Amino acid sequence: MAELHESIARLLASRGQWRQAYHHLRSALDMMSSDKPAVPEQLRSEVELLRKEHAKAREESLRDSLTASYNRRYLDERLADLVTENSMTGEGMAVALIDLDWFKLVNDTYGHLFGDRVLQRVVDLLQEALPDGAFCARYGGEEFVLVLPHILPNSAVQVCEAARQRVEHFPWETMAPGLGVTISIGIAHEQGIGGHVSGEQQLISADALLYAAKRAGRNAVAYRKGAEIRLAGAAGERVTEAGRRAAGY
Repeated sequence: MAELHESIARLLASRGQWRQAYHHLRSALDMMSSDKPAVPEQLRSEVELLRKEHAKAREESLRDSLTASYNRRYLDERLADLVTENSMTGEGMAVALIDLDWFKLVNDTYGHLFGDRVLQRVVDLLQEALPDGAFCARYGGEEFVLVLPHILPNSAVQVCEAARQRVEHFPWETMAPGLGVTISIGIAHEQGIGGHVSGEQQLISADALLYAAKRAGRNAVAYRKGAEIRLAGAAGERVTEAGRRAAGY
């Protein structure tokens, strides 16, 4: 019977079905352990190899193939877990929705392959200096999400404003003469205690704030303080009180 499990495992592994192959090899190992005092080292090695291959395949299935950031599948799964955790601990969690400003113009001017390189570089810059437990995921097209668990509102704004500045001040002209890239960000923060806001609802809130950042002239970070929408950094300085009223803030 152990030999049968081992044969099935080899067949499944050849098809790339790592999870099923791992379970069959584990069954073979368990059977041989019960029948003999010592398990062949080769079988132990094969089980360990399959375990590593399965972990690698799982990780790859959760990554965006272009940017190597996490993909929408991972975002949905992990965000749901973090929302539940935050509702119990009340430590606070921020979801930041990020969009590259005028990215269509980059694609139209330099081509889509070059645009892909820009996306990869932006993701590298977004992922720099993220707090422990935070991650970046591709939301779709040129939109990305930063998920920042266990964080206070002011700290979330600081993290996102630092990311915005890294993108703005990166020497883009080394990639193409005249190139400049900026991002706009909307941050939705939830404290957790006293209510349960789903990950989807938090993304919707972040999207509304992203729109506010774009209306304010782009290259901005928008967030809420109470009922008021505010802009971080230089963006906040360039918006006058009259401008806020005109924009409907």
